[in-house]
Amino acid sequence: MIYHDNIVALATPSGAGAIAIIRVSGVNAISIGASVFQSVRGKDLSKQKSHTLHLGHIKDEAKILDEVLVSVFKGPNSYTGENTIEISCHGSTYIQQQIIQLLLRKGCRMANPGEFTLRAFLNGKLDLSQAEAVADLINSDNEAAHQIAMQQMRGGFSNEIAQLRQELLNFASLIELELDFSEEDVEFADRTQFRQLLEKIERVLKRLIDSFAVGNVIKTGIPVAIVGEPNVGKSTLLNALLNEERAIVSEIAGTTRDAIEDELIIEGISFRFIDTAGIRETRDVVESIGIQKTFEKMAAAQVVMLLVDGSRLFDLASVAEVSTEIEKIRNQHPLKPLLVIGNKADMLDVDRQKLLTSEIQGLHLISAKNNIGIDDLKKQLISFVNTGALRNNETIVTNARHYDSLLKALEEIQKVRFGLQSGLSSDLMAIDIREALYHFGMITGQVTNDELLGNIFANFCIGK
Repeated sequence: MIYHDNIVALATPSGAGAIAIIRVSGVNAISIGASVFQSVRGKDLSKQKSHTLHLGHIKDEAKILDEVLVSVFKGPNSYTGENTIEISCHGSTYIQQQIIQLLLRKGCRMANPGEFTLRAFLNGKLDLSQAEAVADLINSDNEAAHQIAMQQMRGGFSNEIAQLRQELLNFASLIELELDFSEEDVEFADRTQFRQLLEKIERVLKRLIDSFAVGNVIKTGIPVAIVGEPNVGKSTLLNALLNEERAIVSEIAGTTRDAIEDELIIEGISFRFIDTAGIRETRDVVESIGIQKTFEKMAAAQVVMLLVDGSRLFDLASVAEVSTEIEKIRNQHPLKPLLVIGNKADMLDVDRQKLLTSEIQGLHLISAKNNIGIDDLKKQLISFVNTGALRNNETIVTNARHYDSLLKALEEIQKVRFGLQSGLSSDLMAIDIREALYHFGMITGQVTNDELLGNIFANFCIGK
């Protein structure tokens, strides 16, 4: 990998728009910009102060390509830590390409995905977890994901890890020192304080590991499968939740033959609702495939909504059939939250409603057609997500790579604590401590390699 040449890329989305921003970074970024920029005031761009804006024209020899604004950022006080310019031009795709091609001829090369942020990491402007949070921030599509990404980009997560690593490193230095005086049988590390530190690190690691369950659903959204027999109102419920006519609704049983998915953000959390084919015995080949997909979507979902037609529940026998279906789903998916919903409540009198809610535990009565009980249903869905940590601005782990490193670090810390309790020799404990420090370093980038960086930044958009 070469990190000392000059790179260029479009920093705004590709395609035509009002304006576009072309970013250049590298040792010669400002001088390259000066060679193609003519200020309206006759200024030499290479002699201007950092963090200044300049109006002028981009020229290819005598040909004027566009009137632009050029921002100048001198290293190390720039995003990448290098000399950087950003050219704000008109958003014509022709103009964008002409300017980029001109800069390539002047000594730039096209940037790789995430290379600007990679250089920021290599130049110490961000640690690795903060750099990864940049991508999360760009991809955040709800309030909760945005909040977590901003916290991590500001260093909340990495500061917590760095503090634990430093405290462990201090004790590791004393343990290593004991090895130099092994023949004299001396202890430089206070074992009581060391035990307390290990217990503290273990508590913090467990809290961070547990937070991944919440962080992952916030980042990726919560899939919710809407299941039930044909014609109970599943598509109507999906439309009511989304407040739009997303699914076809008809009186004909078996209308929905394939899964229909759409997303809804409730109180900052993304839910992906999946309207599935009605479950019933059928000889229709296409409908059978749809029903098979229903079971697959149910298995993949994190929350299952079982919808029943309340108007069809006339007696205890029909109620018993519903209870049997509820028990079957709970036995198949014991760890999934199950919402049992009685639709068409507008067709039930008060006595019938009381009977159903008393006989079917946890039943939510709604009318999808008349939008009755939908808001309460949304509140129930939110209750499945532990948003307490989010509200209290606690550190939440959303990155699978961080989660894996935390698990490995916890395993090594537990080995050290067991060794301390068992009176294990310092040289053996030192091995496990080094491994724990290694996994801490993998999170923040204090320990890294080209392959890891390549995997991480390959997922970035070009121009960031």
